[in-house]
Amino acid sequence: QVQLVESGGGLVQTGGSLRLSCTASGLTFNQYTMAWFRQPPGKDREFVASHIHKDGSTWYADSVKGRFTISRDIAKNTVYLQMNYQKIEGAAVYCCKAIGTSDQYWGQGTQVTVSS
Repeated sequence: QVQLVESGGGLVQTGGSLRLSCTASGLTFNQYTMAWFRQPPGKDREFVASHIHKDGSTWYADSVKGRFTISRDIAKNTVYLQMNYQKIEGAAVYCCKAIGTSDQYWGQGTQVTVSS
């Protein structure tokens, strides 16, 4: 059974930093692209960042470029999202996603609250 478990959410001030983690089990971690999405209150889920397993390349939404960093620790089956200079509009439920060639899985999400 595949599980993705996020952690690290919480309260952060605008301009502050927070690191999210997503630990995977039940899949071959290095064969999946890993991505972070977020869903602000009352809005649709949106892409944040991804880490491509094949070549290690990373992709970011324009809204987080230069502030967020996605990384992967294969030994720990974990993908991270380092969020710096957080903005008020960054308040959301952050979810990780594992994307394979024929399957995909979502975590339950972790709440990030941003205070002004």
